Amino acid sequence: MEQKGMEPIRDAKSLGKGRLLILGLQHMFAMFGATVLVPILVGGYFQEATGEPVTQGLTVAVTLFCAGFGTLVFHICSKFKVPAFLGSSFAFLGGFYTVANLNMGKYISMGANDKAAYACGGVVAAGCLYFVLAIIIKLVGIHKVMRFLPPVVTGPIIICIGLSLAGSAISNASTNWFLAVIALAVIIIFNIWGKGMFKIIPILMGVIISYVVAVILNAFGMTNPDGSALIDFSSVAGSAFIGFPKFQICKFDVTAILVMAPIAIASMMEHIGDMSAISATVGENFIEDPGLHRTLTGDGLATALAGLVGGPANTTYGENTGVLELSKVYDPVVIRIAAVMAIILSFVPKFSALISTMPAAIIGGISFMLYGMISAIGVRNIVENRVDLTKSRNLIIAGVIFVCGLGFSDGLTFTIGGTSITLTALAIAAIAGIILNAILPGNDYRFGSNPKGDMSRGVFITSSDNDSTDKDSEEK
Repeated sequence: MEQKGMEPIRDAKSLGKGRLLILGLQHMFAMFGATVLVPILVGGYFQEATGEPVTQGLTVAVTLFCAGFGTLVFHICSKFKVPAFLGSSFAFLGGFYTVANLNMGKYISMGANDKAAYACGGVVAAGCLYFVLAIIIKLVGIHKVMRFLPPVVTGPIIICIGLSLAGSAISNASTNWFLAVIALAVIIIFNIWGKGMFKIIPILMGVIISYVVAVILNAFGMTNPDGSALIDFSSVAGSAFIGFPKFQICKFDVTAILVMAPIAIASMMEHIGDMSAISATVGENFIEDPGLHRTLTGDGLATALAGLVGGPANTTYGENTGVLELSKVYDPVVIRIAAVMAIILSFVPKFSALISTMPAAIIGGISFMLYGMISAIGVRNIVENRVDLTKSRNLIIAGVIFVCGLGFSDGLTFTIGGTSITLTALAIAAIAGIILNAILPGNDYRFGSNPKGDMSRGVFITSSDNDSTDKDSEEK
C-alpha cells in the first residue's frame, strides 16, 4: 500500500473536493512569497526615484489578480494539459528599475504612477514577442527547433534556474535560521515519513507549523537576531476586509518599450527551460503536446494582459514545479484551483496582508527544498539522457552555461538608442549554450531517437504501438 501511495496522481478529483482545495492552497502558498515580492521591490524603485509611492498598478492585489487570471489564460491556451502556475517574473526587475530612474524628456517630472504605466506598456510589448517565437515554432516545426535544445543545453539551464535562486533562499533563511530549519525539517519529515494526505502536502505543513511556531515565539517577546520582530501585524490591522484591486491601464512610449521588450529574451528562455523541467517532472511530452508554440502563446498572452492593467510580467514558476515533484499530484486542475484562490485573495486586502506577514526565514527554509529540487531535475535530465561529458564539446557547452548562469550576477547591460538594457544571467547562459551547440561540430542529438532518455526532459515521441511494446517488454 505504501508503494502505491508513492505513484503519481494524475486525476486529483479522486481525492475529493476537500483534498483538492488543500492541494490548491499548497500551490498558492508556494507562489505567494515570490509573486508578491516583485511589486514590493518595484514599488520601492519608483518611490525612491520619484519620492512618491505607486498607488495604482504594480500593487500586491493587482499582482495576485494578474497571476491567477494569467494562469487560467495559460491553461486555456495549453488545452488544459500543463500543470504550470504563472507568477511574477524577476527577469523584468532591471527594466522596472531603469524606467523608474529615467530622467529625460517627458520622464523628468513624471510621477510614480505614470512611470509605472509606461513600464507596463513595455511589458505588453514584451508579451507580444512571445507570439513571434511561437509562430516560428509553428512554421518551422518543433523537431527542428529542438535540434538547438538538446539535453546538454537544457539540463545545465534547468540546473542554473534552481542554483540562481539559491542566494535568495540563503538570504531569507539567514534572517532567522531557527525558523528556516524548522520549515525545512517539517517538509523533509512529512515528505519521507508522512502518511496518506500528509505525505502529499509537505510544503503546506511546513508553512503552517513553522508559522505557528513563529507566532508563539513572537507572543513570548522573542525577536530575530537583528532585533526585529518575528512577525509584524501592523499592516493587517490597517487593511480592509474587501477591496477592489487598483488597476491602471498602461501607456506606451518607445523609450520604455526599448527598455522592457528585449527582456522577453530572458523570460522566453526561462519558459523553455521550465517547460522542460515540468515535462521531466510529470513525465509528459508538453513540448510536443500541447506544443511549445501553445505554451509560449499562453505565457505571452498572460504577460501582455497583466501589463495592460498595470501588473508585472508573468512567467512559469519553478516553485510550483518543485511542489509537483514533492507532492506527486500532477493534475492541472489543482493549479487552476490555486489560480482562483489567488484571484479571490486579490479582493481581500486583509488576508493578503496576513499572508505577507510570513517571516522571510520561513520562505527561505521552504526555498531550500523547492530551489534545490529544480536543480536536481536538471541533473536528472543529464543523467537519464546519458549526456557524454567526456566529449570536449559537451564540457564546453555545459561549462559556459554554468559560468554565465551563475557568474553574471548583475546581468549584462548594453545601450540601444541611448537607453540601457539588461539581459539577466539566465538569458545570457541560454543564448550562449544555444549558440555554442549550433556552431561546435559533433552535435549528434536527434530529436525523438531515444524516447526513454528524452522522456526525462519532456521531448519524446510516443505512439500506441511503442507504448504497448514498452509495456510488454517490462512485463517480460
